[in-house]
Amino acid sequence: MAATMQDVAQLAGVSVKTVSNVVNDYPYVRTETRERVMSAIADLGYQINASARNLRRGRTGMIGLALPMLSLPYFAELAESVITAAEERGLVVIIEQTGSDRRRELDALHGARRAMTDGLIYSPLALGAEDEELLPTSSPLVLLGERIFSDRVDHVTMRNVEAAKAATEYLLGIGRRRIAVVGVHPGEVVGSAGLRLQGYEEALAEAGIERDPALYGAVGPWGRANGAQAIGTMLDAGTVPDAVFGLNDTLALGAMHEMQVRGLRVPEDVAVIGFDDIEEAQYSTPTLSSAHFDRDEVARTALQLLEARFAARVPPEPRRVATEFRIVERGSTG
Repeated sequence: MAATMQDVAQLAGVSVKTVSNVVNDYPYVRTETRERVMSAIADLGYQINASARNLRRGRTGMIGLALPMLSLPYFAELAESVITAAEERGLVVIIEQTGSDRRRELDALHGARRAMTDGLIYSPLALGAEDEELLPTSSPLVLLGERIFSDRVDHVTMRNVEAAKAATEYLLGIGRRRIAVVGVHPGEVVGSAGLRLQGYEEALAEAGIERDPALYGAVGPWGRANGAQAIGTMLDAGTVPDAVFGLNDTLALGAMHEMQVRGLRVPEDVAVIGFDDIEEAQYSTPTLSSAHFDRDEVARTALQLLEARFAARVPPEPRRVATEFRIVERGSTG
């Protein structure tokens, strides 16, 4: 026979009301009492009715996660981190893949599925700075990435300029001077490509090295094939760098493969560094140096910001949190 709330109360030596308060995360329960109730729940195998609990709270217990494309390892790994962080909080994640399509990104913000979720973690690529006013403020929303900056919603972002500058400075520090950058989006200022290019250029300027347009590898989507094509075009034009900075790891991995196919040695002839530190970077040949960001931290921070809005009677002031980074040295830079 399944354990009841009355059974939990009797074993813990508290009232049924106290058990209910613990189960529903009522904040004003003494720590000792909460631990005793949770221990009784575990001992008896009591099953909390999450659906009923969420109904009483006026919540669904589900959150949305809108990402551009899961075929890119960074977003796939980020989704896993968000799911793990949500499960720890008793939440279910509904993932939407927008395909970097403007219509689908807007639907993720305002479509009927929003009514099914308590909040949304949102990473746009098609929308831009001019679309900031389209972000809804009537329901919990955490913005990811650098396409849009807003003071009206919570935002978890990266230190793109600083990390790209550090990656370029690292290459300069090991004696490289002709550093190609792969992943450029010509004309982009706001967005990951524009910000990371800014960091690259700042590092060169401070080292007294003039920008060389021949070392700029412009691409469309940030995938391996485009990284390989960009460096191949550069080499075909007679431009041979002594280092490559991929604006993400998949670009760097594609460029590294193309150079090796053409007989260039990594890192002896050309050092390579990427950005994001995806899992594959640890298993490439050679292993890939990268600017590391903690995706688990991004996920935890986004969930914390959502939960702060779930719990608040008066919505808190929007926060912007920039996650830290570090340069991870591996075989591709010697």
